[in-house]
Order: sequence, then C-alpha cells, then structure tokens
Amino acid sequence: MERNELGYLKEWSHSKSRKPLIIRGARQTGKTWLMKELGRTNYKKVAYINFESNANLKNLFTGNFDIQRIILALEIETKITIELDNTLIIFDEIQEAPGALTSLKYFQENAPEYHVIAAGSLLGVALNQRTSFPVGKVDFLDLYPLTFIEFLTALNEQSLVDLLKKQDWLLITQFKSRYIERLKQYYYVGGMPEAVYTFSQNFNFEKVRTIQRRILIAYEQDFSKHAPIQIVPRIRMLWNSIPAQLAKENRKFIYGLIRQGARAKDYELAMSWLIDCGLIHKVNNVTKPSIPLKAYEDIGAFKLYLVDIGLLSAMADLDVQTILTGNDLFEEFKGALTEQYVLQQLITSRDITCYYWSPENARAEVDFLLQLKGKVIPLEVKAAENLQAKSLRIYYQKYEPDLAVRTSLSDYRKEDWMTNWPLYAISELNN
Repeated sequence: MERNELGYLKEWSHSKSRKPLIIRGARQTGKTWLMKELGRTNYKKVAYINFESNANLKNLFTGNFDIQRIILALEIETKITIELDNTLIIFDEIQEAPGALTSLKYFQENAPEYHVIAAGSLLGVALNQRTSFPVGKVDFLDLYPLTFIEFLTALNEQSLVDLLKKQDWLLITQFKSRYIERLKQYYYVGGMPEAVYTFSQNFNFEKVRTIQRRILIAYEQDFSKHAPIQIVPRIRMLWNSIPAQLAKENRKFIYGLIRQGARAKDYELAMSWLIDCGLIHKVNNVTKPSIPLKAYEDIGAFKLYLVDIGLLSAMADLDVQTILTGNDLFEEFKGALTEQYVLQQLITSRDITCYYWSPENARAEVDFLLQLKGKVIPLEVKAAENLQAKSLRIYYQKYEPDLAVRTSLSDYRKEDWMTNWPLYAISELNN
C-alpha cells in the first residue's frame, strides 16, 4: 500500500535542517506502518521502541535527558547499533513514557544528527496536556485516512491516477464510468488502511464493514479509557450525533440535536477532545471571504465531519446496495457523504485551509471556502450531476472571485463565471 506522506518523510530524512518528527493522526490511520516503511525503504537499520508494550524503557527519560545515555539504552534494548547516517530511531506510543516527548527537545538541541521519528495514539490530547512542550523544536506531520487517489492505487488502478494527474479532461471523460464506480466503492470502504487493504484483496464489502465496526468500538473504548471521566458521556453523545447533524439540509452543528436543551458550554471539552484525537474535523463559517479567512471566522457557527467517510457510512448503517445503486430515500444523506468525501480529500493538502460561507439571515450557503495560494475559492458540492449552483452564483455576484468551483459527477467544464470539477478529481484542484 502506498501513502503520499512517504515522499514527505523521505524529504525530511535527507534535510539538513531536519528536526525530530512527530506524526499526528487518529488511531488506526497507519502511523506505525508509515514509520516502519520509511525505515525499511530509506535506512539500513531501524531502532524501534513501542513504549506501550515495552516496560523496560518506560522510565528511561525520568532520570535525565543525556542523549548518549538514551542512545545506549536504546541499543541495549533493540540490539541495534545506532549509527548517525543510516539508523532511524522510532518512538511509538511515545505518550506512554513520561518525559519521552520532552526528550525530543534535547535531541534537536544537543544531537540533531540523529534521525528520530515519533507517533502515538491520542497524541493530540497528550500534546495539549503538556503546556511546556517545546514549540519549534520538532516538526509535525498529520496523517489522515487514505485519499481517493491512494484508494485507486491500492486497487491497482494506477493508470487512472496517472490520467487524473495529467488533467487530460477529454480522455478522463472517456473513463468516467470507471472513476464513478470506484468513487462509490470509496464512499462505502473509506480510507482506513485495514479496510482498504482488505477490500483490495477480495472486494468483500461485508468484511470491510466488520473492520469498520471494530474500529468504531475501539474508538468508544478510548473514550472511557483516556478521556476525563466526567466528560465521557458527553463525548459519546456528541460523537453519535454527527450522522444526524450531517443528515440535515443545513449541516450547521446544532447542540439541540445531541439532546434537548444542550448548550455549547456543556460540550466544549468533549468537542475539543474529539478534535485533538483527530476523530472529527471542525469547519467554521466566515463572516467575510477575505485573506486570511481565519481572521473572519465565526466560532459560533460550524460544521463537524468525521475522520473517515467509510466510518460515517458504518455509523449511519448504510448498506452497500444503497450506496452503489442508489435509493430515493438516500438522496438527502448522499449530500452529507459527498461533503464528507470532499473535505477528506482537501484537508490532506498542506496548502489548503477550509471554511464555509453562510451569511446570517440568508438562505445561501457555499459548502466550502478554500484559502489557497493567496486566494479565496468558493466551492459548492453536488452529490450527482446537478447543474444548479444557486448559492455559488449568489456568492459570485456579491464578491466576484477569480475562480468559483462547483464539484459534481458532471464532466469538467469551464464557464465564464464558474468551473465544474468532477468529484473524482477534486484532489487535483490545487495542482
């Protein structure tokens, strides 16, 4: 299985200004595999330590942060002679060893020649709890589920990927049905590595759903195991409300859907915990589409999406036939799945920041506003070959952007005021 982030990691390994690297991401998005794959393909030796399962080294960093002392302990435990230029040091489940995160500061300051990479479950929560964590002493990489492009590659459809990269729209249109077939499969399977790998081996949708349900159970267990006990019930209630939130025509998050009378202050900690874990994505409304969008965000109006479209399908208990062949009763939620899909492709790009636009007391809403290369790009999402874009036109008439985009199952087409971008090619928008 190929991951786009592997290319970034190889650049990091060869960089002269390299710092210790922390990989953040939700549980089971493939962090351990990615680190080991970097070691396998780019280094002669790998010194791998999992602090959750290794009791011997859990207290390694409580004495002091002498790097040579740490290196000696790692060599004894792993039976690997650590050499500066050809050994990758991996700290997995780094949050389980007190002081291990802090040690990265001393690697950067006192021994930057070592190649050190770290990851851990619920690491976002651990980092936020450690307010003294040395900013500027480490690099970060956010890892998400597989994109649609990576999904195609895993299914041995590299030729379809290469064609999308070339943006030969005439030829792409000739294979439109192939792209749409795979896109519908992705709506069900999603991008969790185990689900994608299993599907690529036998195309068994039932096995995929079993994996997804197991992942969802593991997440629920994490709530009880790792979250502050007083907010666990609220985490569960908020988490389980997300499919209903997205099923609404207006997908703005409404606290009253969690339970009657619910208020923002009751669920702020629960929401922050889920965001820090990488399990949900928060997309804020903006009051004005100007650079930088963050300066105009309305923190009281937002939409929440899940970490993965396949997990959203599983939480909503959607059967495979409904997604693959359609159903009149499914049309409303298809829009929710499509928005989830589009966001999931966009957030993997380090160049794009996502918001949405819905002015107060107005019926118009542009699904996403993208800050990209010094511009604000409005993006309206359509689940099918819907050629209407009323909200996008209202936005265009009001702000006259250089580029306005509608994404749908229709073919690529450039008009005077708007460009239609096929859903299956949305990841190539910034290329």
